[in-house]
Amino acid sequence: MADLVILVGSVYGGSVEVAEAVAEAVEAEGLTVELSEEPTLASLENSSVILLVSSTTGSGELPENIQPFYAALQEQPLALAGRGYAVIALGDSSYGDSYCAGGLLLDEQFAGLGAKALMPLLKIDALEFFQPADGVADWLASWVDALKKFSGKG
Repeated sequence: MADLVILVGSVYGGSVEVAEAVAEAVEAEGLTVELSEEPTLASLENSSVILLVSSTTGSGELPENIQPFYAALQEQPLALAGRGYAVIALGDSSYGDSYCAGGLLLDEQFAGLGAKALMPLLKIDALEFFQPADGVADWLASWVDALKKFSGKG
């Protein structure tokens, strides 16, 4: 069982870059990580802590690769009490109300299923960070600490 499962929703690869940066930092602390770009309900069985990293597409929708996972959780809600999670949402603030809407959908879904947010939702604005992975740098140390505490490894 991994210490952390990272589920990624991405259109152009920015979310994958962010997820890989987080995975590298977590692994540097001696923790194990599984990263999935094609998440399924079975992905949730591998860890008590889940990190969701997703961009937003269209008018506030999730990327195609994570839509089946989101729909499956709506059709077959799982009790996620006792699980920890966090969400990193990528978006462009010039889109107004749909800014980071994909990540907000995932955050609401996991909270609604009883999972415990270990960190507040992190928004990475494309207008501020040309390289999305740069937007996670300040957040990483706090995330690793929260992950270790929740997992009983720190």
